[in-house]
Amino acid sequence: MEPIIGEITPPSAAVKDVTTATFMADVVDASRTAPVIVDFWAPWCEPCKQLGPIIEKAVANTRGAVSLVKVNIDENREIAGQMRIQSIPAVFAFVNGQPVDGFVGAQPESQISAFIERVVKAAGGEVGPSPIEEALEQALQAEEAGDLATAGAIFAEITRHEPENLKAVAGMARVLIGQDQPDAARELLAQVPPLKRDDPDIKSVTAILDLAEKAGESAGQIPALEQRLAADEKDHQARYDLALAYFATGRAEDAIDHLLTIVQRNRGWNDDAARKQLIEIFDAIGGADPLVADSRRRLSTLLFS
Repeated sequence: MEPIIGEITPPSAAVKDVTTATFMADVVDASRTAPVIVDFWAPWCEPCKQLGPIIEKAVANTRGAVSLVKVNIDENREIAGQMRIQSIPAVFAFVNGQPVDGFVGAQPESQISAFIERVVKAAGGEVGPSPIEEALEQALQAEEAGDLATAGAIFAEITRHEPENLKAVAGMARVLIGQDQPDAARELLAQVPPLKRDDPDIKSVTAILDLAEKAGESAGQIPALEQRLAADEKDHQARYDLALAYFATGRAEDAIDHLLTIVQRNRGWNDDAARKQLIEIFDAIGGADPLVADSRRRLSTLLFS
């Protein structure tokens, strides 16, 4: 596999220091060709220092669709006064010679990206995927194709550049589970900050790991469990174990059907185990999946009929 470091490391944003004398040419005139974002800052401003790297990265990810300039208000008081800058950091976007959007104060990366996307759209353009997003898509495609080695290498590279990229962390954990390394997957997920463990991707892979561990040896006992169930349809334990085994071997729909059957026939069996297991499977598959939506409706019908 070819190295991907260069592919997912965004180029440095071309940041230009602008003065009152060059503002017209570097901002107003330049914005008639492509959007220009102006970052008003000062060396003593701590929030400015926090914002700078974030906005530079976000602009770099547009691959030239937007340019970034910086104005030191201590050295350029005239233009700061003309723009009515009262607090910094203050960021303005110019399109076709006019300011079209802006904000004041440090902002999270997600808000910065949304701001830049609005600016590009205001200029009639569109922001393409960032190098990280492209690499993530490559990893997901490799995972779907069963190429866990390639998927794992890309997920690992993404997390090296962005340790808090939860989609990549979850993807890496799925790869480890697929490579029969549940302990390594559990260790990786333990590093996710507690406040971020409700992220849908993290919840999903955690549920997958829990289910894989519950399935245990039953995944290799499908024929025996099927025979037990054929001999006694009221053997809820066999049906429950078979459902786990089915899910562990990729037969999610069959697993859900068997658990729903238990709920239908004996709702409170084993302290409501079938319903609880269904919820865990729904988390593992993800709420956006049509199978989950349909199965939730079926479960609600059984519970409230």
